[in-house]
Amino acid sequence: MGSQITHELSRCRNCGFEAPGGDDEWRRIEVPKLGRMTQCPDCESTDVITSR
Repeated sequence: MGSQITHELSRCRNCGFEAPGGDDEWRRIEVPKLGRMTQCPDCESTDVITSR
């Protein structure tokens, strides 16, 4: 019996880029006083709806 892992997509609210949440396609940046944030690789926005 195999189990299938499904990854929900995270989406950039600025340009609409989508990739699985936590995927290497997303950039991770360190922001002073805020910590680590997810950044869109296409438009560099941090306005991302994430799924994990």
